[in-house]
Amino acid sequence: MVEQLPDRGRDVVVVTGAGGMGVAIARRLGSGLTVFLADASRAQLDRAVEALRDEGYAVRGVLTDVSDRKSVDELAEEAAGEGRVAAVAHTAGVSAAQGSAKTILEVNLLGTAHVIDAFGSVAAPGTAMVCVASMAGHVASLSREDEAALATAPAEELLGIGAVAAVGDSATTAYIVSKRANHLRVEAAALAWNWRRARINSVSPGVIATAMSKAEAEGPSGERMLRMLAASGAGRTGTPTEIADAVAFLTGPEARYITGTDLLVDGGQAAWIRRHRPA
Repeated sequence: MVEQLPDRGRDVVVVTGAGGMGVAIARRLGSGLTVFLADASRAQLDRAVEALRDEGYAVRGVLTDVSDRKSVDELAEEAAGEGRVAAVAHTAGVSAAQGSAKTILEVNLLGTAHVIDAFGSVAAPGTAMVCVASMAGHVASLSREDEAALATAPAEELLGIGAVAAVGDSATTAYIVSKRANHLRVEAAALAWNWRRARINSVSPGVIATAMSKAEAEGPSGERMLRMLAASGAGRTGTPTEIADAVAFLTGPEARYITGTDLLVDGGQAAWIRRHRPA
């Protein structure tokens, strides 16, 4: 087939993370636009870009380490130089089964702060951003002081605040704290995005059928995760397409009055944990 090349001047969609959710979102949002797909893995990025181009999308792959602010700034500047940034979907992340506590905090916590800040600087009227957080963030137990610090501390100070230092070597705790921080950073950023006539929200998936959830299911917490799915009545995992649909809603015209909030897409798992899980 004839390769679809990015067309300078068209609206741009930026997706960080070339995994299952990221590619599903790129497919859902990218028709007729220029897609910037970013990932820290060259091999994964190249595979995703090739697959999308074969399907007719105008897509550009950008090797990006979200834990590195300079790398994220370069992505934002390149995307904004190509056209108006219509939507940003930040899916890049590491699960408790995939990385150490340190890596999780650097990618999920610090990386999300970098992406919010960098794209907040290039957001134009109508730009909509969605950060993919997690249902896990809704079960975090943090003090008001810790939540305030996670919401508003400068990115370069985040890894040194008390709630983060208290994580220690626990990958699971790092994941929960980082995902709660995603909710808080989005909420705190909404005012600045409003002044730009732009919007920012987050989506909190439950267990979604991706390589990340497969790794979790095969790890130490896998049995507990599967029991929770059964007990909550969800009866199944979610699909990347269902997350893409939620992101499409939040970045679309139907959600133009929605900003600074989180949308749970978890089949009722968080509700079960809060109200029905045995003590």
